[in-house]
Amino acid sequence: MLRSLHAKLALALLGLLGLVGLAYVILTVTTTRFHIQEVTQSLNRSLAADLARSQPLIKSGTVDKAALKRVFDMLMVVNPAIEVYLLGADGKLIAYSAPPEKIKRGRVALGPVRDFLAPGAKLPIRGDDPRSGSERKIFSAAPITEGGRLQGYLYVVLGGESYQSVAGMLETSWIMRLGGGVAAASLALIAVLGVLLFAWLTRRLRRLTARMESFRSNDPARPLTSGAAAPGRAADEIDTLALTFDAMARRIDEQVAALEEANTLRQELIANISHDLRTPLASLQGAIETLQMKDASLGAEEKRRYLALAHKHSQRLGRLITDLFDLTTLESEDRQLHTEPFSLAELVQDVAQRFRAMADEKGLSLEIDIPLNSSPVEGDIGLIERVLANLTENAIKYTPAGGRIDLGVHGGAGRISVRVRDTGIGIPADELPRVFERSYRVGKERGGGPDGAGLGLAIAKRIVELHGGELLVESEPGTGTAFTFDLPAARTT
Repeated sequence: MLRSLHAKLALALLGLLGLVGLAYVILTVTTTRFHIQEVTQSLNRSLAADLARSQPLIKSGTVDKAALKRVFDMLMVVNPAIEVYLLGADGKLIAYSAPPEKIKRGRVALGPVRDFLAPGAKLPIRGDDPRSGSERKIFSAAPITEGGRLQGYLYVVLGGESYQSVAGMLETSWIMRLGGGVAAASLALIAVLGVLLFAWLTRRLRRLTARMESFRSNDPARPLTSGAAAPGRAADEIDTLALTFDAMARRIDEQVAALEEANTLRQELIANISHDLRTPLASLQGAIETLQMKDASLGAEEKRRYLALAHKHSQRLGRLITDLFDLTTLESEDRQLHTEPFSLAELVQDVAQRFRAMADEKGLSLEIDIPLNSSPVEGDIGLIERVLANLTENAIKYTPAGGRIDLGVHGGAGRISVRVRDTGIGIPADELPRVFERSYRVGKERGGGPDGAGLGLAIAKRIVELHGGELLVESEPGTGTAFTFDLPAARTT
């Protein structure tokens, strides 16, 4: 229960109201006491002076005990709470109205007395209480002089021991009890209204928490309702938080789906690569083991045949490992292109010359279509050569004997396009969307297609994308396939 925001806010409100109520009571009691002291001392400010003028308490340096007794008796009748003390010029007690056994100190500090007698003194001013070793009380004081010389002070404590009960009665009067009751009722009402208000304000947070809990539990049926503000109400921080959470949840779902798809492709890639590695590795290992075991019985021609077989499969392994490394490098985010202007026509001619022997060996015609005034392009010449080589090699692999392969260059508005077209077996329509996937080979699902890791087109597509282009494919089964991409024309200065 106390874990919810609503409960914590309500508890904080109740605690705050409790502190406010306690502070109010302490402040009320304190200010009331000081107010009573101020009023009492202000009303009796001239009491000691009036008494000193009405009765000469010291004559010829001697205390007039009769006059002092009359003062004591008169004050006891008028106000029993008042206590009268006669002080010497140094503050020492000379005479007093209190019983001797209750006097706890024999001297009164004169600092508060002088402050009291100073013009414009701010009340209340409290002085020493002779009945207590530490307590201080309000008083009235007046100097006693004879012949212009200070003889002592008349020191009247305005709140004696009985005053404590009077102050207690004042503080527990029905007015104060009424004020305390009203304050308590007000605090209770504020607490109830505050708890209800917090419950109303946090209702959307509770709904958002429920959606988050559902999301955390991976509930496939969870509703990602919009966190937009209701019509007619301005959006606040909670609405923004709800919208942010919904957007984050959808993005996480998309990323999870993408990760699952990537993981599936990764597993397929690992399985395909493992198969592609296993086959040449097994053949290479078999050829080497045969040479080791039968070296003495094999003739020179057979040894050359086994060595040629081992060399062929080692080259195949090398190409596969190179393709894997190149694809990983190309897919890294920090891959940098080393662009420069170059002649695309010359590069196409070089690639065609490189694969002409391979095409002739398979009985294929390799033709080029290049305009005489072909403009130079801007790009990474090494990577573009890799694209052309991969596309041309694929065309040769998938074109049966007697077919034709065309390499063409065509100019455009600011970009130069390249087309590699063959008259091979073609690609079924249902396989076209997957031809650029890693380790996908046309005809693989039907058990056909030439050997290879299926990384050539994925590498070519990534290179073209790094150059800001797109590798497009058109195909018709039994007729042939055409791959097209373009490059930006080199800037002329």
